Amino acid sequence: MALSDRLPFTVYRLPASAYPLCMTDSFSITYDYLCPFARNANEMVVEALGGGEDLDVSFVPFSLKEAHADEDDVAQWDLQPGEFGTGVLALLWSIAIRDNYPDSFLEFHVSLFNARHDDGSDINDESVIGAVVAAVGLDPVKIRERVASGVPAQTLAAEHSRASEDYGVFGVPTFIQGDEAVFVRFMERHEMRDLERVLEMLKWTNLNEFKRTRIDR
Repeated sequence: MALSDRLPFTVYRLPASAYPLCMTDSFSITYDYLCPFARNANEMVVEALGGGEDLDVSFVPFSLKEAHADEDDVAQWDLQPGEFGTGVLALLWSIAIRDNYPDSFLEFHVSLFNARHDDGSDINDESVIGAVVAAVGLDPVKIRERVASGVPAQTLAAEHSRASEDYGVFGVPTFIQGDEAVFVRFMERHEMRDLERVLEMLKWTNLNEFKRTRIDR
């Protein structure tokens, strides 16, 4: 069964004018399942992939809990299971799937965002995450074992730290391409033209900040 047949939403395609950029330029995008704006951006990238675009994209976990921690706090990835802050457990499960079952990651990725933002599910609850894992055809027991091995925590430490220290990432979603990192907030879902514009603007370094002072919604 094709990916586009299994995704829990309608697949959208990028306009033809975006194809050359998508086919030649790689980029990364950060995520934390807590953030609705990360959901909007990551979902659009997955939709483009599901629509057949040959995007060279990496999905980078970034813990908002860790980013907002005090300097003297124990790092989230050094805590014991049961002590993790909000959203961290979900990131660890996502890493376990991304790195061991990559063919199932995109479906899991969007489904867990849906569980959080559509259903209001508690993604700090292992049983909730396990239900999403089972729904995409994976064995929650095996994923739990991967998480318990500590490897996903080590990966989160490495990828979060690299994003923060090398690129100055402070939140999600951040698009990273080459030496550039850009924090973006999409206000609407499924707007492929918005994604196209951001991908085109990643190399436009003359503009540093463009922020509306108020949003009427």
